[in-house]
Amino acid sequence: MTRVVGRNRGLIAATVRAARSGKEVPDHDLTLYYDDRMTSSAARPEHQDTGDPAPVQREIARDAPTGVDLERVIGRQVRSLRLARRLSVAELAGLADISKAMLSKIENAQTSCSLSTIANLARGLDVPVTSLFRGADSAREAVYTQAGHGAVIVGRGTRVGHHYELLGALRGQHKRLEPVLVTLTEASEAFPLFQHAGTELLYMLEGVMVYGHGDSEYTLRPGDALLLDGEGPHGPNELVRLPIRFLAITAYPDRHEER
Repeated sequence: MTRVVGRNRGLIAATVRAARSGKEVPDHDLTLYYDDRMTSSAARPEHQDTGDPAPVQREIARDAPTGVDLERVIGRQVRSLRLARRLSVAELAGLADISKAMLSKIENAQTSCSLSTIANLARGLDVPVTSLFRGADSAREAVYTQAGHGAVIVGRGTRVGHHYELLGALRGQHKRLEPVLVTLTEASEAFPLFQHAGTELLYMLEGVMVYGHGDSEYTLRPGDALLLDGEGPHGPNELVRLPIRFLAITAYPDRHEER
């Protein structure tokens, strides 16, 4: 079993484990177990708790500010960061050199902050000032692609029976993510081989294939996933059952060049 420690209160496996042992598990030490079907081509060392912080919390309340109300954005961020650092209102007020009453008003969006107060709060929380404005942008881009209407990618090993459909693309820094729906309908004697910067996730939707990465091979069936380093040569080695459909999602580094 592989042990992963996180701070998500919704980890059902942790609750079950605590119930079976009859012991209480603190909220900050919930434990989730994955089974050994999560494998890697490299030998897995025995797990050691590195002390690394849990992943940044991504869930927000349904009534969280969307950017129009700047006071609410700052208040929510200050409260979230304070709780994440386990600081009381009094402790953060002391670090930021403001009164507890003022901090309470800020967190409840009952007052507007001066620039000096925002700077003091950022210093007290040990974060960049920009962290307090996270979510303040009123417009965020999203791309909707109707089924079957994604852009067809050519020049990447495309041939008869091999179809690559781009499911969407954002502009700017978010262009680093490339989601592609791959459909293979005809067997070939030679398969395209890929190599690129970044990380790639394959998720099988239909069919069965043997996929190679470096010197390793993986038999992928519907529901299987393969996460790989794009720098290692990779591609299908054998199409076992057609048709085959899978998602290939590539996350490129900040700066990369197409090979």
